Parts: sequence; C-alpha cells; structure tokens
Amino acid sequence: MRDIHFTEGSLPGRAVLRIEGPEAAHFLHNLLTTDIEALEPGRAAYGALLTPQGKMLFDMFVARTEAGFLVDCAASQAADLAKRLSLYKLRAKVTVSAGDGLHVGVAGTEPAEALRYVDPRCPTIGWRYISEQQSPPAEDYNAARIALGLADTDDDLGSGDYFPHEANLDQLCGVSFKKGCYIGQEVVSRMEHRGTARNRILPVELDGTPPAKGTVIRSGDKQIGTLLSSRGTMALALIRLDRLAEAAEPLLTDAVTVTVLKPRWARYDVPNAGDEA
Repeated sequence: MRDIHFTEGSLPGRAVLRIEGPEAAHFLHNLLTTDIEALEPGRAAYGALLTPQGKMLFDMFVARTEAGFLVDCAASQAADLAKRLSLYKLRAKVTVSAGDGLHVGVAGTEPAEALRYVDPRCPTIGWRYISEQQSPPAEDYNAARIALGLADTDDDLGSGDYFPHEANLDQLCGVSFKKGCYIGQEVVSRMEHRGTARNRILPVELDGTPPAKGTVIRSGDKQIGTLLSSRGTMALALIRLDRLAEAAEPLLTDAVTVTVLKPRWARYDVPNAGDEA
C-alpha cells in the first residue's frame, strides 16, 4: 500500500448547505442513498441524490448537528443541489440554505475543529471537518485520494454520468441496502442483487505522464476504459471489468502503459490487477 500524505487545510472546491427543521432527517433519508436517520450528532455519512433512472446527480457528505444537517458538496453544484432539494421538500417542515461562512477542510490526523469526522468512505484518507475559519488549501490531497481510488465530484464524477456502483458507493458506505425507498432505489437494488456492475472507477498506475482526462485505455483494438483525474503517474479510470479480464495485450493510453490496481476497500474481483492500492 502506498504512503498517504497531505497537509491539513481547506478544500476550496467544496461548499456547505444547511438543512434544518423538525422533518430534516426524514426528508433527507427519503431522498439519499445513505442512512440519514441513524446518524448521531457529530457523525457524517457519504451518499448521493439520484435520478429516477438511478444515475448520480450529486454526491455529498452529510453531517448531523444539534440544529439539523450540514451538507458538504461540490461548490460548483451547491446552487443546483439547493434548488433540487427545495423542489422536493413540498410542505415538509424543512429549510434549505447556503452555509455562508462555513468551510470544508481535511486532515490526516484528528483536527481541532468541533465538527470533525473520519471520512466515512475510507478511514485511510483521514478526517474531514467544517469550520468557520478558512485555512490555507490542503496540499497533495488529490494525489492521496487518487492513490486510494476515491473519486472527486468535479474531477471525476460530474452529474448524471454514473450509477452508484460504478462510482463504488456500494463499497464506500455510500449506499444503504437496508433502508426504505429513495429516488432511484429500484435500479440500485437490481444492480446489487443481479451483480450487473460491469464498470468501476479504479486507481491505475502509468509508466509515463498521463494523457488528458477522457483519453481511452485500450488493449489491442479493444477499449477497456477511460482515464479520469490524475496526479503524477497515478490516475483514476473507469474500467470495464469483463473486458479487463479478457485483455490479452498490455493496456495503453496514448502509448503510455497502464496498470489497473485493486483498492484495499474493494470487495469485488479486479482481474489482472497489479498491486493493491
């Protein structure tokens, strides 16, 4: 396993929404893939809001506070997420507002901020926190998350492109298969029970400078995947697992050799994988 190092600091690309009111827990629980009603104050969950067809519109961290919930989401999506949540609330006793003056940060060891929690996706990546004080940006955090196989909203996932299984939410505590219905739940449950997730976002190692995001990964004339975000010689890629299993020639992306790695948190088989990430 590779060493994971980054400096404590803020994530400028993240924003915070406040979800408050007596019905806030029930409201979020019925919308998101994760179990919100089981959260205790000071704890957080990772999950997503889906389309009815099961694609991820927004992925987010949801932290419970005494007053309600704080949602840590991509700053680029915050306004759209707030609008979508407001449309869904109808007559529910819930308020959705911007968390002005609040900042998201990350740390390798437990930070001092009052609202802090171990990253619910993977404890190896350390802590997240929400603070009224903005720190200098964290350094090398993206390199750390890529090495661990953790996708980022802006750099990798976007909106409406992936099913939760493709983004590994089923592996990263981002989907509850025990809770009741939520938007897109039937599709997610069907993929889980039928084992039909053929595509997965995985860490890869390259023997040279990674080409641009979106560059195709091939084995011979067969497309195996697509490159996503990268740092140094490490990158994430959307990999078609059945084609990876059948690959008879080396994996290349613009003449750069690619080795697919299996994250330690992955409970599924990654055929022809190199070392664990």
